[in-house]
Amino acid sequence: MKNTRYGGVSAYVTAAAAIVLTTVVVVLIVSSGAIFSCFLSSNDLKPEFVIPIVQLQSKINLTHQHSHDYKFRAVISPDHYRSSTSSFPLLLSRNRTFTTRRRRRPELELARARAAIRPAASVRNLSHLLRSGDVLSTDIYHNPGEFYQSYIEMEKRFKVYVYEEGELPMVHYGPCKNIYTTEGRFIMEMEHGGHNFRTKHAYKAHVYFMPFSVTWMVKYIYKPDSYDMTPLRQFVSDYVRLISTKHPFWNRTHAADHFMLSCHDWGPHASRAHPNLYTNSIRVLCNANSSEGFDPQKDVSLPEINLHSGNIPQKLLSPPPPTTPRPHLAFFAGGVHGPIRPILLHHWMGQDPDIQVFEYLPKHLDYYSLMLASKYCLCPSGYEVASPRIVEAVYSECVPVIISENYVLPFSDVLKWEAFSVNVKVSEISRLKEILMGVKEEEYLRLKENLKAVRRHFVLNQPVQRFDVFHMILHSVWLRRLNLKLEE
Repeated sequence: MKNTRYGGVSAYVTAAAAIVLTTVVVVLIVSSGAIFSCFLSSNDLKPEFVIPIVQLQSKINLTHQHSHDYKFRAVISPDHYRSSTSSFPLLLSRNRTFTTRRRRRPELELARARAAIRPAASVRNLSHLLRSGDVLSTDIYHNPGEFYQSYIEMEKRFKVYVYEEGELPMVHYGPCKNIYTTEGRFIMEMEHGGHNFRTKHAYKAHVYFMPFSVTWMVKYIYKPDSYDMTPLRQFVSDYVRLISTKHPFWNRTHAADHFMLSCHDWGPHASRAHPNLYTNSIRVLCNANSSEGFDPQKDVSLPEINLHSGNIPQKLLSPPPPTTPRPHLAFFAGGVHGPIRPILLHHWMGQDPDIQVFEYLPKHLDYYSLMLASKYCLCPSGYEVASPRIVEAVYSECVPVIISENYVLPFSDVLKWEAFSVNVKVSEISRLKEILMGVKEEEYLRLKENLKAVRRHFVLNQPVQRFDVFHMILHSVWLRRLNLKLEE
């Protein structure tokens, strides 16, 4: 589990005191105009999960079914969340049939977007589509024309309403460094970024964002080493009650046009706090395990990006030229947890000088230097499926070797992962060298060149830039919403 990585509170005095202190600090940051202090400058993998961009996966008829016959409990009461084992009855039905009259404009815009995307899917010469200054590699996408037109339509039309309910720090804030960087940076960007996607007019929105941070819940209301997730689920349940009581949007679609985002391993567990959140909403998760309820038709795989200082490591900003020798065939260093890594270490640690595999990297060796000196970077899953090594490999132009089971790779609805990575089955770990040596040199150079093209989709920028990871996350949400038709 990664619940020990949140790296914040060395001693849990009292959760209430910690929250008050953090809230004061955050408020001071906001009032000083430094709210963006966390944004520091800056052989064959089959596409198992590909979502047709304009093929509607589900249709929902909207009817008024509001539940206002209960009162909402305080959003933040850490003592309550730690001690309480009770929960309110979940009053919202699983029935997916309802109506409304105020969805006409958003639905009309989506219909126009679908109409614009369909013909673009058959375009072979992208010069007819690309706007001035835009460059698109045709190798790394399942359908470049379809993706590009969808992205343009998103920029033109997509509107997100961010719920303002909830108090700092567990809502409207998140970690901007270390293993959960993606979570905090997205929340902060949606709250305070200079983009045009956020709307204050809720009835004009296509989707509704719930900006709570599961990582901060673990930090402030979880009892260490208890493995009791009741406080997290209670908090999320209460938050849903607040927004569903105060606003009509959750109830009218049973959360189908709502999304949450979490990079913590326990994000999926927190989403079980409400059946509609788990079953209907768009869950944007780093822990994208299809064997544990992750549904790629409606959920989004979030890339795990580990930025220790908030910045891309200096050594990975500009990888060496393509002609620079990479003496090692493959490299891995990491803790032994989960079922896959012990197998990798058993077969390869200290067994072959071409395959540099370590459990603990010796102090005289540098992690990023070894990535830059290797042709392939091994990315085995740990306890959970996601690994920050995948993005680090992209940054270092070290071809990622995905060793995982049931992992829905980030942005795999549009990105052709087999164009810039290699997939090795767990059962094939003993043949790792044979498989990698079997990749022809021209194919390896193609994979490496495609890493350059895909890099921009995995970079956190401040301010954000077109096609970067913030926009790719939004496009994944946009795509799921595009595939959902709300009928009047």
